[in-house]
Amino acid sequence: MPFEDKTLTCEDCGAEFAFTASEQEFYQERGFDNEPKRCPDCRAKRKSERQSQRTETPITCSECGKEDTVPFVPSAGRPVLCRECFAKSRQA
Repeated sequence: MPFEDKTLTCEDCGAEFAFTASEQEFYQERGFDNEPKRCPDCRAKRKSERQSQRTETPITCSECGKEDTVPFVPSAGRPVLCRECFAKSRQA
């Protein structure tokens, strides 16, 4: 089924924006069922707001003992790795 460009209305600002055929194909490939509710500008704004709210928690690496920070609050009793040890563990 060929896709056609659609015009949608942003939930946040009320502006109309295009939901292109290529974007629709991308959504289908990824298994996304819902159309976007926000225009690209409002999506970018929300993303930057979420990223600016992220807090860094100081930790001591369970593997090497190095002081570092992580972008989450670690669970008590669970090991937490510094960025270097985490990257090494992902490569293994």
